[in-house]
Amino acid sequence: MREATKRLELQGLLEVKHGVGTKVVDKLHKPLNGSLALLIPDDKERLRQLIQVRFMLEPENARLAAENATPAQIRRLRAALQELAETQNFETAVEADMSFHRELAAASGNQIANLLLHSLSELIQTSLQHGYSRTSTDNAVRQHAAVLNAIEKRDPAAAVKAMREHLITAEADLALPKAKKAA
Repeated sequence: MREATKRLELQGLLEVKHGVGTKVVDKLHKPLNGSLALLIPDDKERLRQLIQVRFMLEPENARLAAENATPAQIRRLRAALQELAETQNFETAVEADMSFHRELAAASGNQIANLLLHSLSELIQTSLQHGYSRTSTDNAVRQHAAVLNAIEKRDPAAAVKAMREHLITAEADLALPKAKKAA
């Protein structure tokens, strides 16, 4: 029993607090974040590779959301966008931005894409913090609105285009050095 509990804890499915008890949790992303830090110890390189993965994942999430989003999911996207537009607080801006991307992944209707985005959420939040330390939320608000507008119009191609433009700006905001060529 102890070995099974430990294994489930390592997989992010249980949380064990000594003297308190064990509870079921949804932290499937925890093992991935630790593994990424070990695999890619350089923070800037990890962020550079993350943006590459986001280019692979998020435009497709936007396309699928334009096809599949429910009215309730669109309302949650709008609420996240509104929170980002109205906040004056750095931490709240990062969380509202992350919330928009999480809601977008959920609205895609693809559970694997949703899990992948959630698995990368801590690293994405680090990326957002890095970007927002250099720039305001103005571009993100405008670009999230363009993604949401395309979703509301059920226009997958426009959703992809708007998300790609958003990621291009996000990449520029990070101001990361170019990747070193392997020798």
